[in-house]
Amino acid sequence: MSRVTMKAMIHRTVVFALIWAVLSAGDPAGQVLGLIVVPATVWLSVALLPARNPLKLWRLTGHTPRFLVGSVAGGVDVARRAFAPSMPLNPGWLRVPMQLGDGARVALGAELSLMPGTLAAGSDGSVLLVHVLDLDAEPGRAVEAQAAEIAALTDPAPEGP
Repeated sequence: MSRVTMKAMIHRTVVFALIWAVLSAGDPAGQVLGLIVVPATVWLSVALLPARNPLKLWRLTGHTPRFLVGSVAGGVDVARRAFAPSMPLNPGWLRVPMQLGDGARVALGAELSLMPGTLAAGSDGSVLLVHVLDLDAEPGRAVEAQAAEIAALTDPAPEGP
């Protein structure tokens, strides 16, 4: 097993264990079940999405607050638009070229879909297809900024065999 795969398995174990702890709300029976579910989930995730660019977990400490603030600000903006009599919306599609690996592109799509007003609807090769509520707000810049943050969470692709 390569060093990159082992590192990814450790990172995924930490992330999945934290998610499981939150979902099980500290219930002892749930924690016992987690001893089976978490390793199975890690194995499945490595089998389906092999580690190429390991996640730098320490960088999540800087990314998470920005994500939460952006989610709240986006939610307030969507609510304002929904309740405004003039309904200031200009929905449309963005085709955003991406230089991210498969895992990073999936993470970006998931994050964009959690942000109010945007929905990653798929990809066409290296182009991410994003539906937005307001094209006038220049959402392309925000998507590119999120892509840069996601890219910063991964190491560069390892060179050599």
